[in-house]
Amino acid sequence: MEGNRISYHDSVRKGYERIKKDGMVSIWDRFEAQGFGGMPDKRCPFCLKGARCDLCSNGPCRADASIDKRGVCGITADGMAMRMMLLRNVMGASTYHYHTEQTIKTLRATAQGKTPYHISEPEKLRSFAKRLGIDSTGTVNDVAVRLCDFAEQDFNKPYDCPSKIVEALAPKERQEVWNKLGIFPGGIYGEMMLSTSSCLTNVDGYYASLALKAMRLGISMAYQSQIVNEFCQDILYNIPRPHKMRVNLGVLDPDYVNVLPNGHEPFLGFAMVQLARKSEWQQKAKDVGAKGLRIIANIETGQEMIQRWEMDDVFYGFTGNWIMQEAVLASGCIDIFVCDMNCCMPIDPLYAEKYKFKLIPVSEVVAFEGIDERLNYIPEEAEKQAEKLLQMAVDNFKERRKSVAPLSGLDMNEAIVGFSTESIVEALGGSIDPLLNALKDGTIKGVAGLISCTTLRDKGQDVHTVDIAKELIKNDILVLSMGCGSGGLQVAGLCSLEAKEFAGPGLKSLCELLKIPPILSYGTCTDTGRVADLIGIVSNALGDIPVPDLPIVAVAPEYMEQKATIDAVFSLAFGLYTYVNPVPTVTGGPDLVKLLTEDCKDLTGGILHVETDAKEAVKNILDHIESNRKKLGLN
Repeated sequence: MEGNRISYHDSVRKGYERIKKDGMVSIWDRFEAQGFGGMPDKRCPFCLKGARCDLCSNGPCRADASIDKRGVCGITADGMAMRMMLLRNVMGASTYHYHTEQTIKTLRATAQGKTPYHISEPEKLRSFAKRLGIDSTGTVNDVAVRLCDFAEQDFNKPYDCPSKIVEALAPKERQEVWNKLGIFPGGIYGEMMLSTSSCLTNVDGYYASLALKAMRLGISMAYQSQIVNEFCQDILYNIPRPHKMRVNLGVLDPDYVNVLPNGHEPFLGFAMVQLARKSEWQQKAKDVGAKGLRIIANIETGQEMIQRWEMDDVFYGFTGNWIMQEAVLASGCIDIFVCDMNCCMPIDPLYAEKYKFKLIPVSEVVAFEGIDERLNYIPEEAEKQAEKLLQMAVDNFKERRKSVAPLSGLDMNEAIVGFSTESIVEALGGSIDPLLNALKDGTIKGVAGLISCTTLRDKGQDVHTVDIAKELIKNDILVLSMGCGSGGLQVAGLCSLEAKEFAGPGLKSLCELLKIPPILSYGTCTDTGRVADLIGIVSNALGDIPVPDLPIVAVAPEYMEQKATIDAVFSLAFGLYTYVNPVPTVTGGPDLVKLLTEDCKDLTGGILHVETDAKEAVKNILDHIESNRKKLGLN
């Protein structure tokens, strides 16, 4: 593998060459080794189609729908593929909700005065409480505790008791559809139990039933996990507002003590920034020979942080997304890698040993072979834990700087980050009308929520994401980017004002008028719920137009793991045209494929589209948007 098959980004390719020179095995080597016959993407055909199962001792089984070959229990290829997809969905929803649970614990402890944080957005707290039907009078701390109580009670509702959070937040038109289909969810813990129990051998092997259960789980996840999580983090750490941010591997300077919070939870990252901005900590770094102490945002923890806090010489910048991880660690610039609940690779201990940095898990769900030291996040102890982590980094500096030659000449550029529903409305002068008018008059043809991971399947890191994004904006589609895909677009320079030159004439004129990029950094994968809330606002403002009829699409050019699969299933339940790549492992089930790509349109209004070619994918997206525009009389 070489060139763009490694990555779209020069800095990552340079990191890859360093890794190879040092005799280390990287993600690119491991991916290639999994292929058959020297072809990295060629894998077991039954696995690629989702037509295999090893859940019981009668297996492993393989199925073939073309000859009605079934599993020992009698399950079809369609059932196998959807059952495994639902199990992935459960893992994704569970991991999203783990983050939400930590956020609620942190908000409660903050309201009780037990953390180094404070409620930064009291007005959002009160307005969110009102939307949920919670008493918003009294002190902000009182309201915050009531919000935490309400959320936890709703999370724990039985699966057959409707969620009050979903009732309060979801568009009424969608709720009617979900009730009609029997997929209006209860509490998310009950939904996860229902879904998991349904996947037991000889329980539910019917692909259509399993798909509907996946949708109700996705609905509960989007509203109870994602929206509650992101809105509560806004309340604690600021609503995202546009600002510039340094990005790419060039943010790493070997002469500084470099602290990298990594994963998806920003709690200790924010606590470390607060401490590192104090002169005493800068002096500690200088006392060991460093120029200073910096916190460098990384992966989705980094996205959560850069969305909300502006850069300075301490909170210096953002590296990139998860496939860059080994290139980051091999830079020779890292003193501590602080790993919370996601995107921490099992290979990291070997890199810690080679490149002399501390590797510290800070979540009970994260563990590494050979790493015994950990510091599990406790909200009430966040400041003390942050102090310990910073001290570890300071203590590491001399050894790392003496024994590891740093990688030099890495690129750095600037992106504009920090867009949210509130900041978009602010940029439009306090009303969503200018965006609606731009949609109505054709200045922009539509909006794409690009919610993506990054993967090496078929192409190099971020290559397909960049290709899709460029095609979209070239055709006057405004893009809201989320997840690791957003990190890739930031590093690729597409979240800058200069990127308007890639946009079509209508979108370019809007960018010039509002001084915004054609791709708006809208957060992490967890912000899928936030964009659904924005779509609900647009639907209401246009006269309660059903979500499936809007000129809005969901795009996942490089989905990778289990959280992405539940995002896609929710998108279908929400009624959106949903483009995904790579090809999901469901193609062995022809009836399932028909359900997702054709019949779903008659159920929820959502439709799944799979396409590996960027131009063809965007052509189909544009056809869908143009069809909806005609339906609404916008052409």
